[in-house]
Amino acid sequence: MSQTLISLAVIYVQLSLIAFGGGNTILPEMHRQVVDVQHWMSSTDFAALYALAQAAPGPNMMVVPLIGWQVAGWAGMLVTTLAVFGPSSILTVIALRAWRRFQHPTWRQAIQAGLAPISVGLVASSALIISRTVDREWVFAAITAGRALAAIRTKVHPLWMLAAGAAIGWTGFGQ
Repeated sequence: MSQTLISLAVIYVQLSLIAFGGGNTILPEMHRQVVDVQHWMSSTDFAALYALAQAAPGPNMMVVPLIGWQVAGWAGMLVTTLAVFGPSSILTVIALRAWRRFQHPTWRQAIQAGLAPISVGLVASSALIISRTVDREWVFAAITAGRALAAIRTKVHPLWMLAAGAAIGWTGFGQ
């Protein structure tokens, strides 16, 4: 097994075990590992793969197999997929059984209350990293801010916002 595949497995197993609040919470560390530590791709490439994964149907963590494929082909795609989804799935089953067993203790409510802001903070950190990568011009920062405001204030489907951003990019505005 190549050193790259071993590195992918180690990184994504670790990420799998800290993904509290959903897959997007590990994006900052995933970005750091893939771009800054391993230098497997640029921030722009990472953001492009993330955007492609978000546009595709399926789980929001489709970026993981795409990164594996980009770094090490089919073998990398398989390794990253198993590494990120396997350990967290096993841990979830074990935790769910324990969670159901201890439904009423006060410590459970304290854990739930503490994990919510941590998850929100990690998702916000993910958004900041992706935004910093792609918002190189004022127009792109304005699109990001407008999209965030629309997400908070309206019930417009995200794909419409994605289409609007693509249309603005297609016109060449801001380039």
